Amino acid sequence: MDSLGIILGGLGLALMAGLSGVGSSIGLVTAGNAAVGALKKRPEIFGPALVLSALPASQGLYGFVAYIIYQPFLTSNITVFNGGVMLAAGIAFGIVALASAIKMGQLLASGINALGSGSDVFAPTLILAAFPELYAILGLVVAILLKSLIV
Repeated sequence: MDSLGIILGGLGLALMAGLSGVGSSIGLVTAGNAAVGALKKRPEIFGPALVLSALPASQGLYGFVAYIIYQPFLTSNITVFNGGVMLAAGIAFGIVALASAIKMGQLLASGINALGSGSDVFAPTLILAAFPELYAILGLVVAILLKSLIV
């Protein structure tokens, strides 16, 4: 049993799930706060505001997917190298997901505020939200590709 491999792998898993979850939480609150403010002005926009404010949750879901993909490799006989790969994947994906979710929440908050002011910007806001989302997906792809290094 190699304790260092287990520690490195465990840290990688924690970063995948933890950082993406923190980012999603911050993004959700940022967009949700904007939705509450916008609903005071225009209660009829609840549906679009709900959809937009929920979008940053996706990064947390990607973190859970990454965790599920890597978790079977965290065994009592994991090598230091494999643990290091898991740590690298956790750092790479976790940081990207954290930043992506926070920035997505800020972008969505701007769109929700505009909806509250009477502008019809639901579709453009949804399209613009795809850009930070793309980087979360790319981060997940990098983590999946790094898995091929585990021997």
